[in-house]
Order: sequence, then structure tokens, then C-alpha cells
Amino acid sequence: MTHVRDVVIVGGGVMGSAIGRFLTADPAFDGSVTIVERDPTFERASSALSAASIRQQFSTPENIRMSRFSFEWLQQQPGIDLHEAGYLYLAGPSGIDTLRHNHAVQRAEGVDVVLLSPDELAGRFPWLAVDGIAAGSLGRSGEGWFDGYALLRTLRSAAREGGADLVTGEVVALGQRGDRLTSVELGDGSSIPCGTVVDAAGPWAAEVAAMAGVVLPVEARRRSVFVFDVASDLPGCPLVIDPSGAWFRPDGGSFIAAIAPPEAEDLPGLPLEVDHRDFADRLWPALAARVPAFDAIRLLRAWAGYYEVDTWDHNAILGRHPEIANLLFANGFSGHGIQQAPAVGRAIAELIVHGRFVTLDLGVFGFERIAAGRRVVERNVIG
Repeated sequence: MTHVRDVVIVGGGVMGSAIGRFLTADPAFDGSVTIVERDPTFERASSALSAASIRQQFSTPENIRMSRFSFEWLQQQPGIDLHEAGYLYLAGPSGIDTLRHNHAVQRAEGVDVVLLSPDELAGRFPWLAVDGIAAGSLGRSGEGWFDGYALLRTLRSAAREGGADLVTGEVVALGQRGDRLTSVELGDGSSIPCGTVVDAAGPWAAEVAAMAGVVLPVEARRRSVFVFDVASDLPGCPLVIDPSGAWFRPDGGSFIAAIAPPEAEDLPGLPLEVDHRDFADRLWPALAARVPAFDAIRLLRAWAGYYEVDTWDHNAILGRHPEIANLLFANGFSGHGIQQAPAVGRAIAELIVHGRFVTLDLGVFGFERIAAGRRVVERNVIG
């Protein structure tokens, strides 16, 4: 049985910090926590480079429940700058069945979401062109965006104040004896004994798992985000997801937007350099077609960050490894990790302290599904 003392979390971003925060806050936990982060500036971390949005419009009930808890938790945190402005999913004729299926799942989970016809969309959002749109799904509450870096600071500070030891270092190996991990080895030659290891290394999670001989289907996929100004006002603008795959939302007095690259170009581990072809060739034309005012915009800046993509089924990989009992995963969120970090932090802490999920059963996302060839397909993935 894994002893609760000496928990080592590999990765000090929002996910690792959330696990540390909820672990040290659990009254039943009397152990020690070490969070290892190789880059405390978080210059390349997904936590700092995320668009930091949160939604309940998923097709998997457990994803909905995680985001609901996280949204309610975020509402209680000062300094997060949470904007409850909603998501709007637009569907063309080929996507209407999926939209309706997802809507039924969401309504069954109590999500405050409504389906709108093209005429209703045009009436509510007069700046929106509805050509080729069959329907839209609008989240009226419980969705929006926030300051992702502020969330990281909040969680990291709470973990430290709870007693977690924050260590700067690069994990280069995992000591192992039989079916248990015994230590975390750092690049400076130091070694941290461990009773439990949590892989929360984000886009680099597969590298950490490989140190224990585990193949983890998680890859770093680059996404470029563009910031622009437009002269016209878009009153009541939510985060909009177009059938083309483009998305946009307000950001202060400006807008941010992105689109996934073509599948053939979406290669793992590309350098974090903005690909401006994404904007000129695909994103801007899609934006201008959906919002005529976007035909005349002023590009201000752009940045690139990584999605940690679960190539198995685009869903999280959570919980214990079936053969290495003291190795736990919190990986593969495929773009919705930062919004679910509080719920995942609580869930992994419960597994460590109580040996099971207590408040929300997330067993559907266990590593075992991969070995069994079972996929939990999330239909609402924003590329």
C-alpha cells in the first residue's frame, strides 16, 4: 500500500500546484509534499501561456462536473479576474446532430445552456454573420474566462502556505524497486525519496512516464494565439467557436483568437514560435467571414503555447498506474486542463489520502482504459 508521506509532484504548473494545494489542505493528510518545477519563471509552461477560459459545454458528464466545481471554486478566489461571459458553439448542417446530442447531455447535467436558431443568433448578436449556421449553443452562466497566471500564483502560494516544499530542478530519472518508485532524481545530482510520485508535467508528461518504463500517449502540440483590435464594438460577445475551428473572445479592450493547424502540420514538439501563416491563411479569413467587422482589424501581438494532447481519446489521464501503484497521472487534458485544475487537484489528493475518489468519481479517465483499448471520446474539443 502506498504510504501518504513523501509525495513528490513532478511539475509545478497549475496542475501540480492544485494537487499540492488540495493535498496539504486535507485534514487527513499528515505527510510531506515536494513540488519539483524545472522553470520557476514558467516561460514555456502551458499554465502561463493558456487562453484561460472555462466552460461546461462538454459531451462527457465527468468533464462537465469537473468544470462546474472549478468554476464555483474560482468564484471564491480574489484576484482571479473571472468574467462570466459564456461560450457560443456554432454548428453548420453537418454538425447539428452532434450539437443536439451534446446539448442533451449538458441539460441532463444541469448546465445552463440554450440552443438558438440562426434568427435568434442574429437577434441576440447583430454583429454575427449566420450564413451556413444551423444552430448555436450558448452557455448563459457558469462559463467565461479568467487570469490564468493569477490562478497559478494562487494555487502555488496556497500549496507553499500549506507546507509544500517547492523545489527548482529538472527530473532526469525515477528510482524504482520492483513495482514501486523509490526516488526522484534531479539533474544537479540530488535525490528525493518518495512514497508517491505524481506526473503533472504537462506537455512533457510522457518523458517523465518513460522514466518509469510507461508509455503515456501525451504529446506537446503548439498553438498560436493572436491578439488584435477592431474599431467596432461587439456587445455581449462570448467566447465563440466557429464551425471552421476558429475561436475568438474579448480580452480587455482587444480580442484574442486561434485556430488549430492542419492535421498534417500539427506535429508534436514544435518550437514555441508563432506560425503567422495560421493567422493570414486560415484564421483571419474565418474570423472575417463570421464577424464582418473583423475584416478590418489591427494585429497587436501573438504568442505560442503547448496543448498537452492525449492522442488516445483527447481526454484526461487521471489516477494510478495499474502496475506501478505509487505512480499517479494528471495529464493529457488536450486544451482544457487549466480550467479543470481545481477539480483535478481535489481528485488526485483524495486518491492519495483516502485511496479512492471521494467527491467526484473520475475513474472513467483511468490509465486502465488505454491498456484495455477503450476510448472515452470527448466530442467538444476545441483544437
